[in-house]
Amino acid sequence: TLLCNGYIGCSPLYPTVAISIRTLAVFRQTHRVCPRLSIQAEVRKLCHMHNVPYHRYLADQYSMAYDVYLEILHRVDIRVKKAMQHDSPDWRLKNACPACFYKLEDEPPLQFSFMCQMDGNNSLKRTNAAVRRQEDRVDTRKMRSDYWLHASQVDQFKDEVKVRQSMHGKQKGMAEDDEDFDLDSDSNWVDDKSDPVSVCIERWKNAGPEQCKRMFALFDECGIFLSACRHGTVLLICDMIQSGELAKYPLAVVDKLIDVFGDDIAAAFDIGCTFEKTLAKSSLGPKAKTHHLRMVVGAFHGHAHNRGCQLNWHPLYVPGMGRADLEGCERIFSSSNELAATTHHASKFHRWQAIEEHYKFWDEDKYAALSTYMFNHYREALKIIQEGSAELEELKLALCLTDSDFNGFLEQERAYLQGLKKEPPEETLRFEYVEGLENLAKARYATVELVKSGRHISSCERKLEKAQATVERLEDQIGIEARWDDKSSEYQAARLKLKERKYRKALDELERLVVQRLFELSKLNVSGTGYKLRTQIAKALQRRSEAIKHALQSYNTLAAKLSPPRPLLSWKQIVDYSFLGEFELLRLSRDDIREKPWAQPANREATIKYLQLQRAHEEIERLNAEMRRLRTAVRDEEHETQCVLRKLSESTSRSDNLLALEVERRWAMRSAINAVHTQRLDRIKRWAGFTGRRGAGRRLGSVLPGECVGAAAEQDEIAEDIPEHNIEDEEEVAQQLEGMVDFVCQVE
Repeated sequence: TLLCNGYIGCSPLYPTVAISIRTLAVFRQTHRVCPRLSIQAEVRKLCHMHNVPYHRYLADQYSMAYDVYLEILHRVDIRVKKAMQHDSPDWRLKNACPACFYKLEDEPPLQFSFMCQMDGNNSLKRTNAAVRRQEDRVDTRKMRSDYWLHASQVDQFKDEVKVRQSMHGKQKGMAEDDEDFDLDSDSNWVDDKSDPVSVCIERWKNAGPEQCKRMFALFDECGIFLSACRHGTVLLICDMIQSGELAKYPLAVVDKLIDVFGDDIAAAFDIGCTFEKTLAKSSLGPKAKTHHLRMVVGAFHGHAHNRGCQLNWHPLYVPGMGRADLEGCERIFSSSNELAATTHHASKFHRWQAIEEHYKFWDEDKYAALSTYMFNHYREALKIIQEGSAELEELKLALCLTDSDFNGFLEQERAYLQGLKKEPPEETLRFEYVEGLENLAKARYATVELVKSGRHISSCERKLEKAQATVERLEDQIGIEARWDDKSSEYQAARLKLKERKYRKALDELERLVVQRLFELSKLNVSGTGYKLRTQIAKALQRRSEAIKHALQSYNTLAAKLSPPRPLLSWKQIVDYSFLGEFELLRLSRDDIREKPWAQPANREATIKYLQLQRAHEEIERLNAEMRRLRTAVRDEEHETQCVLRKLSESTSRSDNLLALEVERRWAMRSAINAVHTQRLDRIKRWAGFTGRRGAGRRLGSVLPGECVGAAAEQDEIAEDIPEHNIEDEEEVAQQLEGMVDFVCQVE
């Protein structure tokens, strides 16, 4: 009776308090657009509106009614999916984004079937009940949606990456038999400094040893790891349980994506370079290789990787990637960070429920913004092609270059960077020996001066004895019979190399500080960063700037002392994050690269323009396919929905008739969004630079009901025959669409 009158009771058997469905619906929509709004805040608001003192039990009652409301919506959703035949396994995943997955029969092949991005975030933690001196209430309810990868699916990869003892011994305080110690097995590439990936392992926390990825016992769930398509639609989520960002999470995500989508997937990860090696050494390695999985690094994070890494994994240097930055996970987490305050102390089920609700609404927003994404990216790519083509042609004429030269420059640079090897151990000993000789000379001079002045200090004698012992030890290790002096050729050669070594160390320190500054700048702009944390980051940036200035001064001093002198750097150069990739070129090697064609600034600038132009053409090619997919999906969805509505309405079953009303209600909003998509796609189609096919196509492997096929074909034919002068004015169309949306909102 309560439900029929629009109310939900706060207890199942003998309710004394009921809350209107309208109130719950308003809170749900408000919470979806403002995740910070908690049930407690909503109840306090209602108490003030109704002049009722607030009590904690009122929030508990509201929460119970809200759970029932969401369960009703979930069960209705199941019935709608069944009626629409959207209840097959992985249906949501296969149809999450029509631009990515609604492939057509006659579309040209793309280098990558689709692009996704994945990353972890620790904002959505859940505090352990024992820490709060409470006991978790028994709640057998599970996660409702198929967004989640269950713990069992993730834990099958927990032993994929074997534990390996560090060269410097196990870290103190670490358990020896912890099952989550999944340190990457082959660390030969960690110790080999010539491998660009080794630099990333030192630089990125989530690329380092798994022993370091521990989380305080304060939390049960320490965050989430998710993947999304290039348009930002969330595909998969898994809980990071009592750990940091372990390798098992991305391994489980990759395994599921390959199972569902098959070949030619491009996956972006902020440590994609390191993870590709981890993946190759796991049991998923042959599977990933067979299905041609390609790991890349996001465009922004890629600038914090060293140059050798960028040339292999940055999207700018990977053919087929287009203009996608693949940094959508940061935008997703920027939104979900606002949800964190309501999940830290929630029960396990309520945390799942809140995350599911948030990302369902996020995906609805991403679908509504699909045509906007295509509109903006198509316009940007066309601008790059129109302006960049002329600029590149001028540079090619001025520098006497061809397109093949640019690809050759990249190959030559890769070969050079691979040749930068770590100094051999015997050379390190020689450097220590030269430094020992210098320290011994200083200690002798200080002792002689003290003797001349008639003083005797035992500390100077101890320093002299220690310096003498160090030199003798190094002579034994190296095998030097006659001690070097400042006139010997061996001493002079080692001293020259020692200068180069100090130069390299100064360069490494400068690069490290610039990278840290980049990371802190990115944190400063994250939505949800509190005032105190922003203040701390701002102070750290101020200190970092002073440290960078000192490191820059030290670098320039040492660079000038070399023969020939190395290029001096300015503050303006190093604060540009895109300069990070150039640090590798300043490192010394046996060959002087300053005269190499690929190292010339003008040639490097032309190469970048060439690559940007190539990626812009690839973006146009992919957008042409995605736009036609979206147009076809919009057409097919309309006719599929109309067929289902007709079938349910004509049924003699009362429940089917009611279900038809629910389908119609949902379709009202969806059709308004689809109308906006069609209008934007039509605008793009009329651009002078548009190169895609017009009209809709036919989904690969799909068969529409007989009555829908004829209607769809008829609509395509009519749409193609509309003359240009009959297209409605843009402002008039926008006003009509706004009216439709207002009407739908009123009905809702």
